[in-house]
Amino acid sequence: MRLRLPEERPTEPPTGYKIAHPVLSQDGTRAGFTGVSLGGALPYGVLADASCVYGLRHRAPHRRCDCGFHCVHDRTTAEAMLCTAEHRTAALLEVTVLGAYIRFERGYRYARQRVRTATVGPCACGAVASALADAGWGRPGWLALAPRCAGCLRGRTSVSLAGFARLGGEGLRVVAGGAGGGLGAPGLTGADGLGVPELVAEAALLQARLDWFQAQLARLGQRGSGGDEQG
Repeated sequence: MRLRLPEERPTEPPTGYKIAHPVLSQDGTRAGFTGVSLGGALPYGVLADASCVYGLRHRAPHRRCDCGFHCVHDRTTAEAMLCTAEHRTAALLEVTVLGAYIRFERGYRYARQRVRTATVGPCACGAVASALADAGWGRPGWLALAPRCAGCLRGRTSVSLAGFARLGGEGLRVVAGGAGGGLGAPGLTGADGLGVPELVAEAALLQARLDWFQAQLARLGQRGSGGDEQG
């Protein structure tokens, strides 16, 4: 006798929470995320379909496999994962669970998802992040990003929070959590309409880049003047 899982037909798609690292395509035209565990080698977009990470041809999620997207029911449970050292720069994602799913005690394994909101933590210096910058690692064709304040960019490849949301598309919102590691107090948002906080973050990002270029020009000028004196 073949056992069947009980079927659910919710009136609205379920909501779940997970953590993932923001990523930027090598050419800077696309934004997405990469997971922290199973399937972490396969970056995905804001709206994406799951596939079997083992290369099997069945549809995800298969009840005899681990494939499919994963999330938990409770936001606090997902936030707790950010306490570990390797996940400190990850973002907290609020997702809509789409397509077929399998419900577990703590969450879902499912076929399709839409990332609605990505909440990023503070900069490594403790300040509220205004941008996402090259984290120093990545996947083939993708740069992993970490939250940074304007003062800590220092010429790194970066994109503002609003810019990342625009590249991600599909109505994605990017929110900066409060300083001190808390993700509960939203700061800047990256919605389609830019308000005062978003414009301030964009201006701070541009100012940091300008300061870096001016410093480089000053160093080049010092070298040039030194060469003239010696000649």
